[in-house]
Amino acid sequence: MILKKLDIHAHVLQEKMFPCMADGTVYGLTCDELRLMYDKINVEKGVALPLVSPEHMSDQFTNKDAYRCCMEHPDTIGWWFCNIDPRWLTNNPQADLSLIIEYYKSLGAKGIGEFTANLPVDDPMMQNVFYHAQKCNMPVLFHVGKQGDDYGMVDDLGLPKIEATLQKFPKLKLIGHSHKWWSEISGDCTWENRGGNPVGPVVPGGRVVELMRTYPNMLADLSAGSGENAIMRDPEFGYTFLEEFQDKLFFGVDYCCISNFRKLSAFLDHAVESHRISQTCYNKICRENLLALLGE
Repeated sequence: MILKKLDIHAHVLQEKMFPCMADGTVYGLTCDELRLMYDKINVEKGVALPLVSPEHMSDQFTNKDAYRCCMEHPDTIGWWFCNIDPRWLTNNPQADLSLIIEYYKSLGAKGIGEFTANLPVDDPMMQNVFYHAQKCNMPVLFHVGKQGDDYGMVDDLGLPKIEATLQKFPKLKLIGHSHKWWSEISGDCTWENRGGNPVGPVVPGGRVVELMRTYPNMLADLSAGSGENAIMRDPEFGYTFLEEFQDKLFFGVDYCCISNFRKLSAFLDHAVESHRISQTCYNKICRENLLALLGE
């Protein structure tokens, strides 16, 4: 049975005021535009993720936008995450970020993300974010980037700093996302292929697989070209991966502009219809896992 899906990764704004990208590309969707795109791929509604760190090129996708879009367009944006930057308040590792997190939580925020600060994962200010997120019982959906000329938190090849954070904060749910995260699904990930959409069979020994097997608090977001490529580049591996981690994966879209096109929804529909994945697995990834994360 095919289901309408729920999207863990939506970026929306109330109105387009100026281009976000350095090259002048019109970046971002209004709720009305997102609704049209959702209808094309059988998505019911999604979670709005603001982007607040200065590395992310502009201040369009604010906490206020996420909150108001959720309030004003509940049939398209059913929930929202808040976002914080580790440098807020006092720009030091002692900042009481729980004050901010609890405020947004009181307004209905269900998590933190998309977390994009371009600092090393083990930077004391980053660790302070994770400490307060765990304290406030808020999952963190993160983007992995490279140091400089990029956005997203920075880790070495093999993701050792993320692993150390999983160990340090065992009650904190971390949700992985981005090309540099999903490239590490394969054991042949290198600095050269880490940032794109690698092709060909997935090689055993990928760090994403190891982290998800080892740590109950390591989850993953299948959105964007990066998430669907990780699953679709090697379909036989993809089906097995979906089944193994069916309790830890979330369907996502991550539309950034109206020219985006996503294939994951159709891939999942075909997978369940052809019995390559179970109905139980499909239901969890498409809807049930997100509802459980949100406490619905």
